Amino acid sequence: MKKSKNPFFNFVYSVYLWLQPILDPIKITISIWRYPGFLKDLINYSKLKDAEEINLLDVQPCLAEKTKTAKFDTHYFYQDIWAAKKIFASKVENHIDVGSRIDFVGFLSSFTRIAFVDIRPIETNLENFQSIKGDILSLPFKDNSVSSLSCLHVAEHIGLGRYGDSLNPLGTKKACWELTRVLARGGNLYFSVPVGKSRLCFNAHRIHSPEQIFQYFDGLKLVEFSAVDDKGAFRKNIDIGALKDENYACGLFWLKK
Repeated sequence: MKKSKNPFFNFVYSVYLWLQPILDPIKITISIWRYPGFLKDLINYSKLKDAEEINLLDVQPCLAEKTKTAKFDTHYFYQDIWAAKKIFASKVENHIDVGSRIDFVGFLSSFTRIAFVDIRPIETNLENFQSIKGDILSLPFKDNSVSSLSCLHVAEHIGLGRYGDSLNPLGTKKACWELTRVLARGGNLYFSVPVGKSRLCFNAHRIHSPEQIFQYFDGLKLVEFSAVDDKGAFRKNIDIGALKDENYACGLFWLKK
């Protein structure tokens, strides 16, 4: 959400963000408003012919899905498709991902072998999938050794302690340096972070200008810069300075060494 020119609104919104992890006033209000409809459906369903017996101990109210359109996170939706298309088109036999969404790397395993690196490894017997415990600030790979690499919506969190990592004000910058170190000459890196007006939203994430991020990848060539803007629209092949005034866009960087 963009900041308002109204100081009182900004104060109220700040209080809301502090309360949200333990008590979300907006969700509570919406849930109370939708509960009568849920109870009506429950009673009407129980009266239908062939309706199963309803044990109240098994009832699980779901109150947020009755919407006119299906809701989705535009950042993750577009970035995952963007990166997956490029990795598929490259026809690589082995790909390494650092910390991206588990669903994303799981889908990649359907057409290439995946090594997934995260400080919180996952347990799975999925074919073509290897989970490796590792830190993005000290990746378990030699210099110039990884030819196909992705890291999507990860580096903005590094050093903020959100996922159990150590506190480090240079976390994002050092993560970019480490990805650069392991990327092979001629290799491809598919990378994304929130972009727009630079600021720290502790301990959720950092937001950088697209130019800052590109500077962190000193020595790499920018092949493509695409993005998901504040309105949720996917914008392909745009100028790297186009989103500097956005609030919380998603910058998609295709880089080569």
